[in-house]
Amino acid sequence: MNRLYMALLLAALAMTALGAPPSPAKSGTAGAKHHAANAATATAKVPAMPHFRFENFTTASGLPDDHVFSVLVDGDRIWAGTENGLGLFENRKWKTYTTRDGLAHRAVLSLALDKRTGDVWAGTMGGLSRISGGRIDTFTQLNSGLSNDVVYGVSVEGENVWVATAAGACKLDLHTGEWSLYNERNTPMIEIWVYGVSATPTKVYYAVWGSGVLEYDQKKKSWDKYEDPDGETEMVLFKDQGLIHEITTSLSYVDNILWVATYFGDSRYDGRYWHNFLTKDSGLPSNFTNVVKGVDANRAWFGTDKGLAYYDGENWAVYRPSLATGKPEMTVRDGQGNVTPVEVSTAPAHNYVLGIDFQGSDIWVATAKGLSHGIHQP
Repeated sequence: MNRLYMALLLAALAMTALGAPPSPAKSGTAGAKHHAANAATATAKVPAMPHFRFENFTTASGLPDDHVFSVLVDGDRIWAGTENGLGLFENRKWKTYTTRDGLAHRAVLSLALDKRTGDVWAGTMGGLSRISGGRIDTFTQLNSGLSNDVVYGVSVEGENVWVATAAGACKLDLHTGEWSLYNERNTPMIEIWVYGVSATPTKVYYAVWGSGVLEYDQKKKSWDKYEDPDGETEMVLFKDQGLIHEITTSLSYVDNILWVATYFGDSRYDGRYWHNFLTKDSGLPSNFTNVVKGVDANRAWFGTDKGLAYYDGENWAVYRPSLATGKPEMTVRDGQGNVTPVEVSTAPAHNYVLGIDFQGSDIWVATAKGLSHGIHQP
């Protein structure tokens, strides 16, 4: 598929999601069934799920821009990659880094922390930048081996920085300074629009638009590929038989479990079996998923175009401004499919979620209209 076409499609989908009017309240027979279901579950025991008090940051708070692509927790410091600069939240104050400070581009799409050195890596629309001790060094196609200047994802593992770009993937060896390029010539990827990366000492995973998931085995130095087994772009024919869709947007590898987000549902892979999630048979608020962040082998968070979702291995919780009223909303869905509303007074800044990170029991959420801090309520 032509990458320009895909870019236009992505933009159209994003604008549709951002600009769509609130969904009308259920009415008629469908509404009656919905209310009856809620009434039937009112007496059922609601699973214990995380509760948060959300505080939201916008430009009025000092955030560089309300459109936040990514968020990174760095101890007590919070980094926010926005459409108009990189924000640093420290001691309750915001500081902004821009191209005037050496940042590769004003639009910061992805962030990663080198825990060994404390360096922060920022993937932008114009290159890869490293923020180290207040100094910013930038890598581009012109001055390095970066495969493309549009950097959708970055992940640091040991002395290696793994990068996902609009024209293939690459790796920077920080010890030698050597770059390695990965594309259709030396990996199983067909399309080279690489959306995300999750690197560990054993496995490295890339989310490739139109090519599913690529797996690199660090010990064997070999590649493998996971695709949608039915090859169907409009529907899921064989549920739990493999990756749910070829158009992967994000992935997270934790405790030997791979969590994968797509625009058509989500997947969990334990190395042998796949389990897929769709709105029709799970607590996902939407199949259109921008980001997934695994907590452990059983728990994960999903950022969709219709809210933030949490899965504990059996039950689901959704946090968002109501699609009908815009008021704060939380719902819990148990393993039997019973949905129960939970009274809350706050919600994430917007339903369109693009980034997630954890700070202890708290959660930080990057949205299309602000950055949200979910303060855990015991």
